[in-house]
Order: sequence, then structure tokens, then C-alpha cells
Amino acid sequence: MASFEIKGGHRLHGEITPQGAKNEALQVICAVLLTNEKVVIENVPDIRDVNKLIELLMLIGVKVKCTYQDENERTFEFQADQVNMEALRSPEFATQATALRGSIMLVGPLLSRFGWAIVPQPGGDKIGRRRLDTHFIGMEQMGAKVTYHYSRYEVSALSEDGATKHKNLKGTYLLLDEASVTGTANLIMAATMAEGETTIMNAACEPYVYQLCHMLNHMGAQIRGLGSNLLHIHGVRKLRGCNHRLLPDMIEVGSFIGMAAMTQSDITIKNVQVEHLGLIPQVFRRLGIEVWQQGDDLFIPAQEHYKIERFMDGSIMHIADAPWPGFTPDLISIALVAAIQAKGSVLIHQKMFESRLFFVDKLIDMGAQIILCDPHRATVIGLDHEHALRGVRMTSPDIRAGVALLIAALSANGVSRIDNIEQIDRGYQHIDERLRALGADIRRIE
Repeated sequence: MASFEIKGGHRLHGEITPQGAKNEALQVICAVLLTNEKVVIENVPDIRDVNKLIELLMLIGVKVKCTYQDENERTFEFQADQVNMEALRSPEFATQATALRGSIMLVGPLLSRFGWAIVPQPGGDKIGRRRLDTHFIGMEQMGAKVTYHYSRYEVSALSEDGATKHKNLKGTYLLLDEASVTGTANLIMAATMAEGETTIMNAACEPYVYQLCHMLNHMGAQIRGLGSNLLHIHGVRKLRGCNHRLLPDMIEVGSFIGMAAMTQSDITIKNVQVEHLGLIPQVFRRLGIEVWQQGDDLFIPAQEHYKIERFMDGSIMHIADAPWPGFTPDLISIALVAAIQAKGSVLIHQKMFESRLFFVDKLIDMGAQIILCDPHRATVIGLDHEHALRGVRMTSPDIRAGVALLIAALSANGVSRIDNIEQIDRGYQHIDERLRALGADIRRIE
């Protein structure tokens, strides 16, 4: 187990470029299974979750080649022309897939191309229940049979004698019971080569899903309604290879905004593709943080103080997560930690996951003024930089809370230690090296 040791209280300065989007990478890398031709994906982040998914593809026979454009950017070439489907039954596959939440998105492309798939109950963050019903109900409505036993799911659309593949997978009308991002992605991939047309209503419309559809259309899929919550997918017989480039990671962009504010630093975030950030800059501006757009960059100037806005009627600011185009739940913990040193108060409402705010007890130990109202809501009373946080030892419970604790430690007086940083490494590429380049005093203890 590794840890970060952080000597806080240093102001940072310079430029930082966000990595390729983690959540997009997990989707589009699964999509390479839809074709036997080469698929090239650029700007792939060097993070644990993505690397584990690539290892999982290699385990089932996908050919993988990696090249480096520079020390922080990787391009991968995938070719799934010799997939070993029997490897899905192996103990090695079960062990590796269980450790990775994104492994669930292997089901859609495998079902679409080969007619069946097996996947264990996936792991991932401990942030509350994350049910999979949306994925499998949709597949059943398309004609697949889903069985669950011994902590694994088996999905098949083969005919009874197994002679023809996915002949029984047919397009249909799907009204999703929740706008699940991974559920939408899985069903899109399942529908690309299903017979007839599939309509998905209440589809997730995050930029990740838009990018997946854009890539699939380049591969020969016929998907209409990109960027909306109503998708029409006309099944095709075969998909081809393509080249695809990942978006910058908007969660990293939001994390760097919060980090700049908490450490009173001036930081330029390069090449963010502002049009895909949605409400993220606006929400941080509501906390009083100045966010200046300079072309396709964001500049966060050093601020001695930043004041939380109030609503027009004078009531306390309320920041809540919501499905896109609402504020992403992955940045709720960052908004919460950024509010610690603001002037004023804010109610943070994490609606979508019931265990994501439990990390605030460590922030309280550091001197933050936070009232945890219940598992979903916390009120932050800003310190306005009148009192610095103090360094403590803590443990990262999940990816986003881990980075929130890291931001708090960078702003604190004294030395902090964060254990279980494997959680942070799952979503943030070489974060310690990149922060040192900005002037942070952080070292990794193996």
C-alpha cells in the first residue's frame, strides 16, 4: 500500500494539462470488441482503472500496442480479431473483472458481436449501491436471456442450438428507468448490430456518451440523436476500425479549479475544450472562484478571498449533483472542499450516492467547519482563509474523495499523510509528479 506525504501551505503556479477522460476511456476501449479491424485511441490516460481494463482485453485475446506521443500522452492500437470467448469462464478473468467497475461495459459489445457474455459482479468505488438493473432489463427487452448466479451474470441472445450468433437480439423501444451512463453505453453497444432499430429514451447524454456514439458512427454504426436523451440506433451487420481521440477529463479540470482556490494559487488549465464542461465553471463561480476563459484554456487567478453567492431571494447557496447537463456527482466532493476556505455558507447535496460524503469527518479533523446533516447533505461554513487547515493522517476512501483530501492537504499547515492512494491512482495520472511541477511539496511513500 502506498501513501502521499504532503507539506501544505505552498502556493502553486504554472500550467497543467488535463489527462484524457477516464470515464470516456472505459467506454470506448470496450467498444473495440465490436469489430475485428484495428481501432486506434489517442490520449489514453495512464491510470489504474484504464490499465486494468486493457489487461482484461488482453486476457481474452485482444491484440494491444501502445506508443507514447510524449511522457503524459499514450496512443493505443487495439485489434479484436482473435477473441477467446472461453476465457470469460476462467478464474483469471473473474478475478480481474471483479476488481473493476468498468468491466460491466464488456457485456454490450460481446453480446452484440458474439451473442453472449459472462461478467462477474463488478467492483469499484465504495460510494453506495450502484445497481445494474438498467443494463440487463434493456438487454432482456432486446431478446437476451439474463441469469445471475454465484456473483456473476450470464447473458445470451443465441438461438437454442447455439448455431447462430445474436440472431435473437432485436431492436426495440427502451425507456430507461434511470439515466445511467454505463447502462446507456452498454445498451448502445448492444444495439449497434442488433436486427432493426432500437430507440433509447431517457438515455444519459454526458459528453462521454456523445463521444462513444461519435466513435461508433465512424465505425459504421447508424446512431441519431447524439448529445440528447433520445437515441435512435439502426442495427448494421458489421463495424469497421477507426481512429478516436479522448476528450480532456472534465473531472480533472474541476479538481484543478478547486485546488487553485484552496491554495490561493494562479494556475492555467490548458486545452480543456470548454464546450464539453457544461455547468462546471459556473458552479465554481457560484462559490466565488474566478474562472477566466482564455481561448480553450481556463485561468484561475490567485485569490486572497472568495465569497459564496446567495440566490436572488437571499437564501443560502445550494449545490447539488444531477444527471447531465446538471452538475456531475464526481465533482461534489471537490466543490465541498473548495467551499471550506470561502466566505459564506453553502449546502452541498449529493443526491445520487449515499456514501460519498462520509469522508468529511477527516476534513473536520483538519479544522473545517462542516455539518454532516445526513448521508446525502452537508453544510459548509467557510473559514475565509482566517484559519488554515492543519495536517493530519487520513485514508482515501474512493477516487474523488481522495483528491478532495489531497486538495485539503495542499492547503493545510503542516504535514499530512494520505494512505490507500491506489484509489487516487485509479483516476488521476501521475498526480504527484504533475503537482510537483506546479510547486507542490508532495512525495509518494511506497
